[in-house]
Amino acid sequence: MTTGSEQSLAAAVRAATAVLQAAGVPSPRVDAELLADHLLGVGLGRLRAMMLGDTPAPEGYAELVAERAQRIPLQHITGVAHFRYLELAVGPGVFIPRPETESVVQLVIDHVKGMVRPRIVDLGTGSGAIAGSIAHEVPGAEVYAVEYSTLAHAWAEKNLAPLGVALTLGDLRNALPDLNGTFDVVVSNPPYIPAEAIPNEPEVALHDPPEALYGGGADGMELPTAAAASAARLLVPGGYFVMEHAEVQAAWIARMMERTGAWTKITTHLDLNGKERATSAVLAGPRHD
Repeated sequence: MTTGSEQSLAAAVRAATAVLQAAGVPSPRVDAELLADHLLGVGLGRLRAMMLGDTPAPEGYAELVAERAQRIPLQHITGVAHFRYLELAVGPGVFIPRPETESVVQLVIDHVKGMVRPRIVDLGTGSGAIAGSIAHEVPGAEVYAVEYSTLAHAWAEKNLAPLGVALTLGDLRNALPDLNGTFDVVVSNPPYIPAEAIPNEPEVALHDPPEALYGGGADGMELPTAAAASAARLLVPGGYFVMEHAEVQAAWIARMMERTGAWTKITTHLDLNGKERATSAVLAGPRHD
């Protein structure tokens, strides 16, 4: 690629798309446009209109494209991850939130509809995507979040403080003991990748923090099992738990929750791609409102 001053915006984006495609980036055209918009700050609609004219490419564009071609995550380059209605600050040391997790948030929002001041906790919040979205979209909700990694906690603090979420640095296995039996909803997207399963995408394998990926044990189920146990401890009787997992783990998680005897209404949920992405359940026993 030539430098920005020598190219029109349209030509630069076309060249960038070719570079990213050759590097194996999954969405080369979209990423090329998002990198240009990161520098111009006009929004994709306006950017595409500008590409119809002779607008020059922004300075520094080729350098950003070269970084992305090295499979550095787009969000690490721009410092922003888009999740539902939020723009989250992200960077090295924090898991980049995925679009499929948005459906997990929707399950929580649908469940608490009509409830007055529901108390909700997100175990293993990472960037704060789940907790922040719930706080943003459920007026009056009392939202808590727990994160073990000090690096991820720092990103979550930046994202969640403006939304009024109570963030705790702690382990999802034993967090918030003073609040046992007080939550209406527990939600979690814990690490769940098996120890030997190396992610295919370089952006994930090389840049997402390992502690946010691997669930512990050969099958990756140590932390998901712990999240379910903590949910049973934290929820009121009749409270709602929903957890994201890999599609291949859905049946195992349902059986694990059945064996404990603590859960009713165990349900597997599909994500937008039709994959078994989450499991929900209700803590046995009557609700006490």
